[in-house]
Amino acid sequence: MTNDRANDHGAKFKPSMQELLSYNRSYANDFDAGHLDTTPLRNLAVVACMDSRMDIFKILGLDNGEAHIIRNAGGVITDDVIRSLCLSQRALDTREIVLLHHTKCGLHNLSEDKFKADLESELGIKPWWALESFMDPFADVRQSMQRLFATPFVAHKEHIRGFVYDVTTGALDEVTISDD
Repeated sequence: MTNDRANDHGAKFKPSMQELLSYNRSYANDFDAGHLDTTPLRNLAVVACMDSRMDIFKILGLDNGEAHIIRNAGGVITDDVIRSLCLSQRALDTREIVLLHHTKCGLHNLSEDKFKADLESELGIKPWWALESFMDPFADVRQSMQRLFATPFVAHKEHIRGFVYDVTTGALDEVTISDD
C-alpha cells in the first residue's frame, strides 16, 4: 500500500502538481466565471463517487455554477455528506438531490474485513470508519436514498433521485426505492 507502487499501466508514480499549476496559470488568464454566485443556478446537489472515470458535469450536461458536487469513495451517504447537503439546502438554496453511483466501482465486491485487517496488519491500528463496500450498485443506490429519506437534516425529499452510471456505455439507469 505504498505510493510508489506501479499503476495498471506499469508506470511508477510521478508527481503532477507542477504540470497542474501550469494548467492553472493558463486557466486563470482566461478565467471568466468570477461572477458566479454560491447558490447553484439549478438548485441542485449531486452526490457521486470519486471515480476518475466520472465527469459529473459531462454526464449530466451541467455547466460550472449550476450544481454542488459532493464526492467520496462510492458516493456513500456519510455524516459528512449529510452535513454538506444540509448546508447546501439551508444556506445555499438547493432543492434537488441526484445520487450517482456506477458500474465497476472499486468498492464493488471488495472485502471490508480483509481491507481493514490488511491496514491493521500494516499500520498497527484498525480503521474506525466503514469502508461501505457493496455487492450490487443498484441496491447500494437504494440504500443511499433510504439514508437520505431517514435523516431529518435533508429536506425536499420529493426531489431525490438515484442513478447507476454505466462506465462502459455512459448511460444512466434510474433506481427507485421499489426496484427489486
